[in-house]
Amino acid sequence: MAGSVNKVILIGNVGKDPEVRTTQDGNKIVQFSLATSETWNDKASGERKERTEWHRVVVFNDRIGDVVEKYVRKGSKIYVEGAVQTRKWTDPSGQEKYTTEIVIGRFRGELTLLDSRGSGGEAGSGEGYQRSERAPAARPAAAPPAAGHAGPSWDAPKGGGDLDDEIPF
Repeated sequence: MAGSVNKVILIGNVGKDPEVRTTQDGNKIVQFSLATSETWNDKASGERKERTEWHRVVVFNDRIGDVVEKYVRKGSKIYVEGAVQTRKWTDPSGQEKYTTEIVIGRFRGELTLLDSRGSGGEAGSGEGYQRSERAPAARPAAAPPAAGHAGPSWDAPKGGGDLDDEIPF
């Protein structure tokens, strides 16, 4: 095999409201924690057990970052597709530390809101829109807003979707 793959897919709940920072050159960086859980029955006791794993997610894609900033809140259920990256840093006392993160880069990764409007979590979480980004040029996935709620349209542009009509061969 000539290449390798670094791809992570997670579905979980956001642990706290996302933190948004802007770099000196104007790029947006959004960070949040995501909890994934697994449950099983203990064979010895028959007791139901649960283990929660926390993941630090960092978004470097401005368009996905905008969606996270506007619509993701503590408790939101989301789908994340990114890459695992471990970075080394030095804390204020001079100790070297390591942090492992799920990174949605500028041209790779995806984030989809799975909540529907009015379902669990805090008010406004999910907003009933599904947003999917694979790259900055990708079109968002369409999801109808909940009945009775008007909101921004995330549908593809009007005027037909068949681009083959414009190809000259």
